[in-house]
This record gives sequence, C-alpha cells and structure tokens, in this order.
Amino acid sequence: MRFLHLADLHLGKRVNGFDLLEDQRAILEQILALCGQHRVQAVVLAGDIYDVPQPPAAAVLLLDWFLTELAQRGIAVLAISGNHDSAERLDYAGRLLAKQGVYLAGRFTGSLAPVRLADEYGPVEFVLLPFVRAATVRHFLPGADIRSYGDAVAAALATLPPADGVRRVLAAHQFVTAASRPPETAGSESCALEVGTVEQVDAACLAGFCYVALGHIHRPQQVGSPTVRYAGSPLCYSLDECGAEKSCPLVTLDADGHAAVKLLPLVPRRAMRHLTGPLDRLTNPANVCDAGDYIWATLTDETPQPDAMVRLRAAYPNAMKLDYAPRSGAPADAALTAAAVRRRSFEELFADFFETVQGRAPTKAEQQALDTLREEVGPCGR
Repeated sequence: MRFLHLADLHLGKRVNGFDLLEDQRAILEQILALCGQHRVQAVVLAGDIYDVPQPPAAAVLLLDWFLTELAQRGIAVLAISGNHDSAERLDYAGRLLAKQGVYLAGRFTGSLAPVRLADEYGPVEFVLLPFVRAATVRHFLPGADIRSYGDAVAAALATLPPADGVRRVLAAHQFVTAASRPPETAGSESCALEVGTVEQVDAACLAGFCYVALGHIHRPQQVGSPTVRYAGSPLCYSLDECGAEKSCPLVTLDADGHAAVKLLPLVPRRAMRHLTGPLDRLTNPANVCDAGDYIWATLTDETPQPDAMVRLRAAYPNAMKLDYAPRSGAPADAALTAAAVRRRSFEELFADFFETVQGRAPTKAEQQALDTLREEVGPCGR
C-alpha cells in the first residue's frame, strides 16, 4: 500500500495580506503529479484543510477540484478535521462522498470505525481521528477518566474494534510530543506549545499502528519514531519560515505492516525569502533575481529611506515586509527603550510607525487628518 501523507493545507490562507490561493492550487497540482509518478493508492489529509471554519468560496471550490481529481484517478482520500476546520461543515455529504472513495471524518461522535482498503497483501485499515478536545470526548464517553488531551485521545482510540492482525494507519490532528519534548514549530501554527500543558498528547498512546499521520505542526518531522510523523504544511505560511524546505511523506506498507517513508520535495510557485542589505543594493536591477518571490527585506541603511516599500515593491512586486536592522550601538533586539520613547514626540513616533508600515512619510493631508483625530480624542490621545 502506497499513500501520500498531507496535512495543514490551510486553503484560503492569507499571509501579510497576500492571497495564496493560486500558490495553493499550484502545489496541489504538483501533488497530483506525484500521485501519478509514484502510483499512490490513497492520500491522507491530516486536518486543517481550511484556514478558517467558514472558508471563502474560492477555497471550497479549490478543495472540490482537488478531491474530484483524486477520485477520478481512483485514489482514495482519507481526511480528518483540524482545529481550524468546521467539523460539521467537513462532514457535509460524507456518506455520499464515501461512495466515491472520499472518506471525511469531521466530528468525533463517540466511537471510531476504521475505513478498510486493500492492496495485494490484504486489507489495510485507516483510523480517522478528527481533532478532539478533552471536553468533546468526555461528553460522548462520560464513564472514561479524562483529565487531559492525552486521556481523551486514549479513550477515543479505545473504542476501536480489535485489529485482529490487520495493518492499521492512524490519522490524527493533535499536539503530539515524544516524552514531553515539544516538536519544532514553524512559526505559523496556532496551538499551545508550553511544555506540561494538558493539550499535549504523548506519542506512546499512539502505539500499535503501522504509521501515524499527524497534522497540526507546520514543520515536517518525526515524533520519537520514523513512523510517527508530522507532514508539515505544503507551503510556507509565515515569514519565520523563509527558506524552509517543504515535502510530503510517501509511505509504503509491506505485507508485514512495516512502513518505509520517503520525503518527496515540494517546490512552491513562489519562494519566501529574507533579504538583508542597504536598499540601493537590494533594489539594484543587477542584484534582483526571482522577482516574483515573497520577500521580507531587512534594511541595513543607517537612516530610514524615503519611499522604501515603494522602491522595494518596484523591484519585488510581492514584497511582504520591510524592517531595519539594529543601528550601531542600538540594543540587539532593535527596540527602543521606554525612556527613549518618552523623549520623542508623538509626531516623531507616528512618523516612524507610518514609515515602517507604508514605506513612506505621511503626506500633508494625512498629517492634518491625524491632527484632527487627536483633537477629537482630546488630552487622553496626546
């Protein structure tokens, strides 16, 4: 049995105001090509399919297209909800889609029923555990002793019928750790990362599966074992991820249930890069390459440059962020001290803020509008 493990698509995602829908379609097209090249029989989607519970129509249409393409190729889809998804919406038309080989598990309703597929060696069961909170499982299993997310996951898995020697794969979307050691995050996750929180699930409670396909953490990595793995997001969803390499695991199960994992690289339509240097050098046409990439620029100029963002976007139309490196003698974190802030006027502070956000100084009309607003606010606004 060969299947691809995907997670955290976050369809409909915007980063720094940029709509990534075209980038997401391009990466899904690449994934479809990988399915053909490696003759995969199934695709596991381990949660956070959408970025928000009520996704925009364009994101819904994109998922519809992707699932249809997989179904037409005869590739089974095994998908669960993540903490970003609406479990109820994801469950819509689930029984109808199952007849097309698209299996969706949005809600935990008190028990788990494996989806059974087959290969040349016999049956393979996929256990679909949607994102659960302790309170949700406690509601459906009032007799279970549930004090943490780990207890909740263990109680939910205890509802499974015996495997009876059948190979099993688990898809889950939880904050899974190995011996309380947290995974490496990418910076774009929205989950509790403090060691010792009740939201952690120890990987030990996921034992007994041939492979555990995890979602929730955007940096691809294994958790304690090569067969317990976060796929990671297929695209960079934070400027903290500049330069990160993305991949999707290709998992091959043999007759005995041993899982061989191969990471297939994913190449984005536009890379996300962090550039550092003086503005003149960064925007010099001789130095500009891959101008369509998403850019975070850190300027090393000693003084703020006029129309910096305008000039940067003339060279890199998809520039997302502009900031300045610490000046000579400045604190390492480039932050002004409270005393230094108090020595500066409101007008100076606002001008710096406006320059950082807009890449230019405020116009006379914008400054007059600010002055009028401050007058309306009164002394508290000064």
